[in-house]
Amino acid sequence: MNGSQKSSTALKVGLAILAVLFLVTAFYTSKLYNEKQENEKLLVSEKQQVMNDLSNLAKDYDEAIADSEVKNQDLIAARDRIQGLMDSLKISQNSVNSLWRYKKKYQALEEEMEILLTENDRLKVENQYLATSLDSTQVQLAERTMFTDSLLVQNTELAGVVKDAAALQTVGLVGMGVLERASGKQVPMERARRSDKIKVCFTVAKNMLTEAGDKELYVQVIDPMNNVLGANDQMQFDDQVLNYSLISRFNYENRNLNICEYVSPSEDSKFEAGRYKINVFNNKELISSSEFTLK
Repeated sequence: MNGSQKSSTALKVGLAILAVLFLVTAFYTSKLYNEKQENEKLLVSEKQQVMNDLSNLAKDYDEAIADSEVKNQDLIAARDRIQGLMDSLKISQNSVNSLWRYKKKYQALEEEMEILLTENDRLKVENQYLATSLDSTQVQLAERTMFTDSLLVQNTELAGVVKDAAALQTVGLVGMGVLERASGKQVPMERARRSDKIKVCFTVAKNMLTEAGDKELYVQVIDPMNNVLGANDQMQFDDQVLNYSLISRFNYENRNLNICEYVSPSEDSKFEAGRYKINVFNNKELISSSEFTLK
């Protein structure tokens, strides 16, 4: 083989090696490009998910702000922070580090929302309770009415009047949703989905004509679907049947007595949003009635 043939062979070998290197480079370049495209799609999808989560948080705040009777600056400030984070996320780069930072900020905002909404519900329910609770003037009026009625007991109807005047009466009947923590602490709730019990409170008014001792009253809690909650047992009074949620039993000592009872939802169910009605019966006689709303 002469020199010209050797050069030609070496050139062919060199060209073949270059071709192989070109094909390998093209393969890996194409693979890297496809991986980059897939990663870009994944980052865009996760970025949209974070944006959706932030949008849902903002809607919850809008609901709470609209429901608040008093302007709550903490809720408004938190809502503004979420909007600022959404605006920043829109123009952010589609990178893993950037997306991770926004996810951490979302988690922090979600924890803050739980605290703020719980506190907001507690304040609203407490305000409602204070507005409808029994004050000292109402108690004194009830006592004076009982005393005045007792002075009117006379003539042939004496026995019947005494019996009626001696009947237990309740005042200041209120109901509300509550959430009971693992520690046993109760937090008032206005939202049905956040309540695990209904709390019913009332005052048994002082009545010197009533015989002291163990007493019982029937409490009836009716949900927005017209269902009797709690035990939903029946008591027969002559021709009248009473469906009740619970029996409130207590020892009466002829003085004002504050009582609170609790009703849980049916097993594996939640409370319905809407208007609830509470009735208190002394035997078959309705002696107190009230309503409240869970949203």
